[in-house]
Amino acid sequence: MSKKVGIMGGTFDPVHNGHLLLGRQAYTEYHLDSVWFMPSGQPPHKRDHSVTDGTHRQAMVKLAIKDDPSFEFSDFEFQRNGNTYTAQTMALLKEAFPQHHFFYIIGADSLYEIEGWYHPEQVMASVPFLVADREYEKDHRSLKDQILHLNQLYNARIYLLHCKEVDIASARIRQAVREGESIQGLVPQAVREYIAAHNLYGADKSE
Repeated sequence: MSKKVGIMGGTFDPVHNGHLLLGRQAYTEYHLDSVWFMPSGQPPHKRDHSVTDGTHRQAMVKLAIKDDPSFEFSDFEFQRNGNTYTAQTMALLKEAFPQHHFFYIIGADSLYEIEGWYHPEQVMASVPFLVADREYEKDHRSLKDQILHLNQLYNARIYLLHCKEVDIASARIRQAVREGESIQGLVPQAVREYIAAHNLYGADKSE
C-alpha cells in the first residue's frame, strides 16, 4: 500500500518537544500517513562533540513518540555501518520502499546549512522538503529567498510548515542537564526521567 511518509532524521541527542511539534505539524498540514523518527547512526557532521550511544538515543525517541499513533520509530540508519549521509539514506529508503512517497522534515536552520551537506544536489533531487516557517532578521537571506535560491540552483521542492520553529536545541538541553538546571517543558517527561535514570549528560539520578 502506498503511503505518504514524513522522515524526521537527526541525532536526537536528546529528542525534544520541538522535534515532536514539527512532526505533528507536518503530519497534519500535509496529510501524511505517518512520520518516521529515524535517529542517525554515526553522523559525520557531529565530530565537534561526543555523540551519546545510539542505544540511549533510540530509547529516548521511542519513549517520546510512544503515545502518538501518527509517529513510528525507524532504525533504518542504525542498520548501516560507517557514516550515515542523508543522500545515501534517502536513496536506500526509496529502494527499500518503492511504494511510498517520502518527505523530509527539517527546521529552518537546516535549510540554510543544506548546501554543506554531503551531495546536496542528490538530497534535494531525491525528496521534497517540509520546512518550518521561520524568518531571520540578521546573518541570513530571508527564508523565502533561501527557498528561491535552492529552487533555482537545485530544482528543489520545498514546502513550508505553517508553524513557528520552536527555539529548543539539543545542545542547550545537554548543557542545562550538566549545570543542574530543569529541562521540564523542553522534553517529554518520559525522556526527562530516562536522562536522569541513566545519568546522561551528567544528570543527577535524584532529579
